[in-house]
Amino acid sequence: MADKVMREQYQLPDNTIRLAEHMMFSDGFKPLYREGMDLVEETAAYLDGEGREQTRELSTVAATLYASESLRLTSRLMQLASWLLLQRAARNGDMRPELINAEKAKVILDTPSAGEQAEGWSELPQPFLELVAHSLRLQARVQRTEREVYGRDEVSIEQAACGNPVSEQIVLLRTALGVR
Repeated sequence: MADKVMREQYQLPDNTIRLAEHMMFSDGFKPLYREGMDLVEETAAYLDGEGREQTRELSTVAATLYASESLRLTSRLMQLASWLLLQRAARNGDMRPELINAEKAKVILDTPSAGEQAEGWSELPQPFLELVAHSLRLQARVQRTEREVYGRDEVSIEQAACGNPVSEQIVLLRTALGVR
Protein backbone atom coordinates (compact mmCIF):
# COMPACT_ATOMS: atom_id res chain seq x y z
CA MET A 1 0.00 0.00 0.00
CA ALA A 2 2.79 2.45 0.91
CA ASP A 3 4.47 1.76 -2.46
CA LYS A 4 1.25 2.65 -4.30
CA VAL A 5 0.91 5.95 -2.40
CA MET A 6 4.58 6.78 -2.95
CA ARG A 7 4.27 6.00 -6.68
CA GLU A 8 1.24 8.28 -6.98
CA GLN A 9 2.82 11.13 -4.99
CA TYR A 10 6.05 11.12 -7.00
CA GLN A 11 4.39 10.22 -10.30
CA LEU A 12 6.35 6.98 -10.65
CA PRO A 13 5.31 4.33 -13.20
CA ASP A 14 3.05 1.69 -11.71
CA ASN A 15 3.78 -1.21 -14.05
CA THR A 16 7.34 -2.29 -13.22
CA ILE A 17 9.48 -3.08 -10.23
CA ARG A 18 12.67 -1.08 -10.31
CA LEU A 19 15.61 -2.06 -8.17
CA ALA A 20 16.92 1.51 -8.08
CA GLU A 21 13.54 2.71 -6.85
CA HIS A 22 13.50 0.05 -4.14
CA MET A 23 17.01 1.05 -3.09
CA MET A 24 16.15 4.75 -2.88
CA PHE A 25 13.09 4.20 -0.71
CA SER A 26 14.70 1.62 1.58
CA ASP A 27 17.75 1.44 3.83
CA GLY A 28 19.79 0.88 0.66
CA PHE A 29 19.82 4.67 0.26
CA LYS A 30 21.85 5.22 3.43
CA PRO A 31 25.26 4.18 1.98
CA LEU A 32 24.81 6.48 -1.03
CA TYR A 33 23.78 9.35 1.23
CA ARG A 34 26.69 8.76 3.60
CA GLU A 35 29.19 8.50 0.72
CA GLY A 36 28.01 11.81 -0.71
CA MET A 37 28.09 13.66 2.59
CA ASP A 38 31.46 12.16 3.53
CA LEU A 39 32.88 13.26 0.17
CA VAL A 40 31.64 16.82 0.78
CA GLU A 41 33.38 16.88 4.18
CA GLU A 42 36.57 15.27 2.88
CA THR A 43 36.78 17.73 -0.01
CA ALA A 44 36.21 20.75 2.23
CA ALA A 45 38.93 19.58 4.61
CA TYR A 46 41.36 18.98 1.74
CA LEU A 47 40.71 22.32 0.02
CA ASP A 48 41.08 24.23 3.29
CA GLY A 49 44.19 22.36 4.41
CA GLU A 50 46.52 20.21 2.38
CA GLY A 51 45.17 21.46 -0.95
CA ARG A 52 45.88 25.07 -0.07
CA GLU A 53 49.50 24.18 0.72
CA GLN A 54 49.94 22.10 -2.42
CA THR A 55 48.71 24.87 -4.74
CA ARG A 56 51.66 27.05 -3.78
CA GLU A 57 53.97 24.69 -5.66
CA LEU A 58 51.99 24.75 -8.92
CA SER A 59 52.87 26.58 -12.12
CA THR A 60 50.62 29.47 -13.16
CA VAL A 61 48.80 27.30 -15.69
CA ALA A 62 48.26 24.48 -13.19
CA ALA A 63 47.23 26.92 -10.44
CA THR A 64 44.62 28.44 -12.74
CA LEU A 65 43.35 25.00 -13.67
CA TYR A 66 43.29 24.03 -9.99
CA ALA A 67 41.20 27.12 -9.18
CA SER A 68 38.68 26.48 -11.94
CA GLU A 69 38.51 22.74 -11.26
CA SER A 70 38.02 23.46 -7.54
CA LEU A 71 35.00 25.59 -8.45
CA ARG A 72 33.63 22.78 -10.61
CA LEU A 73 34.27 20.24 -7.86
CA THR A 74 32.54 22.27 -5.16
CA SER A 75 29.62 23.09 -7.49
CA ARG A 76 29.24 19.40 -8.37
CA LEU A 77 29.31 18.39 -4.72
CA MET A 78 26.79 21.04 -3.67
CA GLN A 79 24.38 19.87 -6.38
CA LEU A 80 24.87 16.24 -5.30
CA ALA A 81 24.34 17.16 -1.65
CA SER A 82 21.15 19.03 -2.58
CA TRP A 83 19.85 16.00 -4.46
CA LEU A 84 20.72 13.66 -1.60
CA LEU A 85 19.05 15.90 0.98
CA LEU A 86 15.92 16.17 -1.14
CA GLN A 87 15.87 12.41 -1.62
CA ARG A 88 16.21 11.94 2.15
CA ALA A 89 13.32 14.37 2.69
CA ALA A 90 11.21 12.36 0.22
CA ARG A 91 12.04 9.10 1.99
CA ASN A 92 11.26 10.53 5.42
CA GLY A 93 8.12 12.38 4.36
CA ASP A 94 9.62 15.66 5.61
CA MET A 95 8.45 17.69 2.60
CA ARG A 96 5.40 17.67 0.38
CA PRO A 97 6.02 15.86 -2.93
CA GLU A 98 5.18 18.98 -4.96
CA LEU A 99 7.82 20.98 -3.09
CA ILE A 100 10.42 18.23 -3.48
CA ASN A 101 9.74 18.01 -7.21
CA ALA A 102 9.98 21.79 -7.55
CA GLU A 103 13.28 21.89 -5.68
CA LYS A 104 14.69 18.89 -7.57
CA ALA A 105 14.01 20.72 -10.82
CA LYS A 106 16.62 23.28 -9.70
CA VAL A 107 19.31 20.66 -9.07
CA ILE A 108 21.81 20.28 -11.90
CA LEU A 109 23.56 16.92 -11.96
CA ASP A 110 25.79 17.58 -14.94
CA THR A 111 28.83 19.53 -13.76
CA PRO A 112 31.69 18.52 -16.06
CA SER A 113 35.40 18.39 -15.35
CA ALA A 114 38.13 19.93 -17.48
CA GLY A 115 39.63 16.45 -17.62
CA GLU A 116 43.04 15.05 -18.43
CA GLN A 117 43.25 16.85 -21.77
CA ALA A 118 43.43 20.24 -20.00
CA GLU A 119 46.82 21.88 -19.96
CA GLY A 120 48.39 21.53 -16.51
CA TRP A 121 46.23 18.54 -15.49
CA SER A 122 49.25 16.29 -14.92
CA GLU A 123 50.68 18.84 -12.45
CA LEU A 124 47.63 18.80 -10.18
CA PRO A 125 48.08 17.08 -6.80
CA GLN A 126 47.06 13.42 -6.76
CA PRO A 127 44.72 13.75 -3.73
CA PHE A 128 42.86 16.52 -5.56
CA LEU A 129 42.55 14.41 -8.73
CA GLU A 130 41.19 11.53 -6.64
CA LEU A 131 38.52 13.80 -5.15
CA VAL A 132 37.54 15.00 -8.64
CA ALA A 133 37.35 11.41 -9.93
CA HIS A 134 35.29 10.26 -6.92
CA SER A 135 32.87 13.17 -7.35
CA LEU A 136 32.42 12.36 -11.05
CA ARG A 137 31.72 8.68 -10.29
CA LEU A 138 29.20 9.69 -7.61
CA GLN A 139 27.56 12.18 -9.99
CA ALA A 140 27.20 9.45 -12.63
CA ARG A 141 25.60 7.09 -10.08
CA VAL A 142 23.15 9.75 -8.95
CA GLN A 143 22.28 10.65 -12.57
CA ARG A 144 21.65 6.99 -13.36
CA THR A 145 19.55 6.56 -10.22
CA GLU A 146 17.53 9.69 -11.01
CA ARG A 147 16.77 8.35 -14.49
CA GLU A 148 15.90 4.87 -13.22
CA VAL A 149 13.73 6.00 -10.32
CA TYR A 150 12.04 9.09 -11.70
CA GLY A 151 12.42 8.46 -15.43
CA ARG A 152 13.80 11.90 -16.23
CA ASP A 153 17.11 13.56 -16.96
CA GLU A 154 18.49 16.63 -15.29
CA VAL A 155 19.06 19.94 -17.03
CA SER A 156 22.49 19.94 -18.65
CA ILE A 157 25.18 22.43 -17.66
CA GLU A 158 24.85 24.11 -21.06
CA GLN A 159 21.16 24.76 -20.44
CA ALA A 160 21.86 26.09 -16.94
CA ALA A 161 24.99 28.12 -17.73
CA CYS A 162 22.99 31.23 -18.53
CA GLY A 163 23.21 33.32 -15.38
CA ASN A 164 25.37 30.78 -13.55
CA PRO A 165 27.70 32.83 -11.33
CA VAL A 166 30.31 30.05 -11.08
CA SER A 167 30.56 29.72 -14.87
CA GLU A 168 30.77 33.48 -15.19
CA GLN A 169 33.61 33.62 -12.63
CA ILE A 170 35.53 30.88 -14.44
CA VAL A 171 35.26 32.85 -17.68
CA LEU A 172 36.45 36.01 -15.88
CA LEU A 173 39.41 34.15 -14.33
CA ARG A 174 40.42 32.70 -17.68
CA THR A 175 40.16 36.09 -19.35
CA ALA A 176 42.15 37.87 -16.64
CA LEU A 177 44.92 35.26 -16.71
CA GLY A 178 44.91 34.89 -20.49
CA VAL A 179 44.18 31.15 -20.26
CA ARG A 180 41.95 29.42 -22.80
